[in-house]
Amino acid sequence: MSLAVTLSRAQEGVAAPQVMVEVHLSGGLPGTNIVGLPEAAVREARDRVRVAIQNTAFEYPNRKVTVNLAPAELPKDGGRFDLAIALGILAAGGQVPREKLDDCEFLGELALSGALRGVSGVLPALLRARARGRRVVVPRANAAEAALVADAEVLVADTLADVCGWLRGAHDLAPPGEASAIYDGTIGPDLADVRGQLQARRALEIAAAGGHHLLLLGPPGTGKTMLAERLPGILPPLTESEALETCAILSVAGQTVDPKLWRRRPFRAPHHTSSAVALVGGGAVPRPGEISLAHNGVLFLDELPEFGRHVLDVLREPMESGHIVISRAARQSTFPAQFQLVAAMNPCPCGYAGDPRQRCQCTPDQVQRYRGRVSGPLMDRLDLCIEVPRVPLGELGTPRGPNDEDSGTVRSRVIKARQHGLMRAGRANAEISTRELERDCALGPAERHWFEGALERLGYSARAYHRTLRVARTIADLDGGAALLDRSHLAEALMYRRF
Repeated sequence: MSLAVTLSRAQEGVAAPQVMVEVHLSGGLPGTNIVGLPEAAVREARDRVRVAIQNTAFEYPNRKVTVNLAPAELPKDGGRFDLAIALGILAAGGQVPREKLDDCEFLGELALSGALRGVSGVLPALLRARARGRRVVVPRANAAEAALVADAEVLVADTLADVCGWLRGAHDLAPPGEASAIYDGTIGPDLADVRGQLQARRALEIAAAGGHHLLLLGPPGTGKTMLAERLPGILPPLTESEALETCAILSVAGQTVDPKLWRRRPFRAPHHTSSAVALVGGGAVPRPGEISLAHNGVLFLDELPEFGRHVLDVLREPMESGHIVISRAARQSTFPAQFQLVAAMNPCPCGYAGDPRQRCQCTPDQVQRYRGRVSGPLMDRLDLCIEVPRVPLGELGTPRGPNDEDSGTVRSRVIKARQHGLMRAGRANAEISTRELERDCALGPAERHWFEGALERLGYSARAYHRTLRVARTIADLDGGAALLDRSHLAEALMYRRF
């Protein structure tokens, strides 16, 4: 029989649809033809595969070789199908047995020598293969990434010859090993390095406990960036499912997953010259942007008004929906984007408006134009805004005091507060729906009358009403998880919306 079928997986966003590689050998002029909507890199596989088979001491069929990648309507790109195509050709020619091909999937690019090279997007493919109960053969370059998927049957190979020897029963292929221990939050900048800034530390803790978006406003050199960089250290470690989802995005983007930090929440800080495509993703073959790479973690935008206004406005929909859909003529890809936005900005172009020690040189029109670079709808989506004033120089050189808590101490309170939200709704307070908000943010008659009156006087929107309630719910959780919100929780939440 001159027909053989092997299995592989394509890359489509963070999905990994199955691809059936059908190989048929027939009479006619010798040659290789690959069909099934292949991109250029896949069409070039016929030359890589032929030379790799010959350099592995196998015989390349002197017949007409037809390779079909099904389903035909799914675009295929990259060198990830090389190994599956080579094994299909060898199996169709009877040079390797077909018995082990049925329940196994193959990923890997072939070098001309027959060595296997790593490919991107292995993690999503392994997750889908695990759900189907299939084992997967991957290059050794992807072994560390493959080890993250527990209970998946993964085998690692160095060359095409190794895989063929395994199919023939000559030897076994080794598993990828075990993943590193769970990240405990001890790696990274510590909050104990920050002196003073009690209000900013409090706002940072509330943001961490509820997953709220945060704006840090203050003169240059007051510690805004320093505070933002310490937010991941007080966030709860990623659960296994969250970590795999986050690492899958990194894998699709072709970035290396650090096995030691795979449960640490990501922290992305793009430069203010970044384009809208760099933030949300895109390209002819859609790839994830910064908001997706920050999924389940923190997206830090320093010097917020220096970003282009249209660049910042592309964040508005993902901040509400938690995902981004990138549409192109030939394909559409959906990437998760459940990120926590932390932004920092100066109060004016020179940076010293309101600073008692430095005179501001800006006119009112300049200040208004500077702040107008950030649109009102985006500002309305920020849950907390805190001023970060200048710290007296005398406090910087003093030993650590009782208020200068380290990240571990704050993180323990954050985890306890998060547990209240998880027990109520199964998610962080910033993500609860309007219906859940009515259930979980109950107000007494007096508190409701006072709160609605305060919002009316301040002219806040309906979105601000809901977001302020979510922040108040988080403050109550940090205060022990009270069922009813009292006026102190509401007043503190309102204090953080002074934009």
